[in-house]
Amino acid sequence: MQNLIEIDGVVVNKEILREKFFCDLEACKGACCTIESEYGAPVTKEEIKIIERLLPDIWEYLPEKSKHELFNKKFYELKEGETLIKSISNRECVFAFYENGIAKCAIEKAYFDGKVEFRKPVSCHLFPIRVSQFGGDALRYERYEECKPAMVRGIEKNITVAEFCKDAIITAYGEPFYRKLTENIED
Repeated sequence: MQNLIEIDGVVVNKEILREKFFCDLEACKGACCTIESEYGAPVTKEEIKIIERLLPDIWEYLPEKSKHELFNKKFYELKEGETLIKSISNRECVFAFYENGIAKCAIEKAYFDGKVEFRKPVSCHLFPIRVSQFGGDALRYERYEECKPAMVRGIEKNITVAEFCKDAIITAYGEPFYRKLTENIED
C-alpha cells in the first residue's frame, strides 16, 4: 500500500488521514510549546514581518522571562539554514505563557482576545503535522510521547490528524485542498 498521495503539488503522508488525534491539554499541559529541543518552531519570513509588527500587542501576554529574552533581541534565529522561533533554555517557546498550569501561545491569546489578526505561525497551527521540503511541501504526522493522550482521545472521538488540523490546513493550503485531502480518509 502506498503511504503517500499528491494533492495540488503537495505530498501528503497518509498517516495524517489514518491516525487518530485530538489534543488533550489537560493531560499534556501544552507540551508542544515546551518540548525540549535546540530547535524552535519553524517560522517564515512573512510571519516574522507580521509578528514584528504585532509584538507590541502581544507583549502584555508574555511572561517576564520572555520579555527579558526579547528585550532588544530578535524572537527568531537561523539554524542550519532554517529560520526558527527562539526557545528559552532549549525548552519553552519564547511566546509561551502559562494559564492554569498549561503552556499556551501568547500570539494566539492576543488573537482570541481580538488584539491581532494573526493566529500563530503555520508550523505551530498545523502541529502535529510537520511540513518538509522536497521540491515542494511534504506533510507528515510527527509523533511525540507527550501527545499519547491526544492519540487516545482521537480514537475515542474518531477524529483523524487531518480532521483535527482542519482550520490550520485550510489556512495554509485552502479549502479546495482540504476537501481533496479528506476525500482520501480511510475508515
